[in-house]
Amino acid sequence: MNELRRDDFTNAGDSTANFVEQSYSNALMETASRIPEVVCLGVDLSVPTESDKFRDTLPDRFFAVGMAEANAIGMASGMARMGDIPFVHSFGVFLTRRPYDQVAMQIAYPNVNVKMIGFLPGLTSNLGVSHQAIEDIALMRILPNLTVVEPAGPEQYRAAMNAIVDHQGPVYFRARRTVGEETTFQVPDDFRIGGSQVLRKGEDIVIFACGIMVQLAMQAAEKLSTQGIQASVVNVYSIKPIDSPTVCELSAKVGRVLTLENHTVIGGLGDAVSAELAEEGVSVKLKKMGLKDVFSEGASIDYLLKKYKLDVSSIVEEAKVVTA
Repeated sequence: MNELRRDDFTNAGDSTANFVEQSYSNALMETASRIPEVVCLGVDLSVPTESDKFRDTLPDRFFAVGMAEANAIGMASGMARMGDIPFVHSFGVFLTRRPYDQVAMQIAYPNVNVKMIGFLPGLTSNLGVSHQAIEDIALMRILPNLTVVEPAGPEQYRAAMNAIVDHQGPVYFRARRTVGEETTFQVPDDFRIGGSQVLRKGEDIVIFACGIMVQLAMQAAEKLSTQGIQASVVNVYSIKPIDSPTVCELSAKVGRVLTLENHTVIGGLGDAVSAELAEEGVSVKLKKMGLKDVFSEGASIDYLLKKYKLDVSSIVEEAKVVTA
């Protein structure tokens, strides 16, 4: 009964509730069909986290924990120690802020093979501050042993699933529902822990982006090209470990860097890039774009991106400042 109430409440505020294709769900089911050790834990959010197909198809391998993420983390830790590969599903904010001590002490510290799938990253939720994971990358990347990834789009979900299930150790997978999306670029479907993808090459500025910001970066790069500015665009899908060689080599070559993230600029992708450049002694002109140490509010993604100056026009203007 709790599951139905929580799912129904979430769908009522989720503009993507009506969907045609479940990119994440399909990737999860393909993985589960070939790896019997994969099990799924749900916290009364099966529908909005696309784990309902697993629940209905493989009920003996699905465990409904209830609205209790901390308990789910503890259960997953024990199951992993017994040889299972648990996938814990919830909203990103509920897998990070809420059970952070359990994640640290029962997942990261013992380095157990648990995959945490956090939906509704950053501004993609219209349900307000309580549901917007704007600091989850920062929280998870500082924990030892923990890998953090965020695919750019649905084309990468299958490859990303293969990569994380083959990786021995805990993973935080920043996911979003990509139902009905039309992309203006094609994301290659390769994916490896510690990797990235150079989607576009340019000699004036390099833009490092993750998640939804990758498509916006590509759109901005197209607009910049009409104004005589050629931008490289890199899909940094592996945030920890980050692809340091690509980050440093491209940055050193171009000398001007812009980072884009659907997240606070404190502790996220921008700081990860900055740290690699500083460690390697690469001197560049750099600007981080993301939420500027503020909480957001409930509204459409288009409205929020524009308000917090993360839309295409804002990216173009910031890139022009960096290249000036």
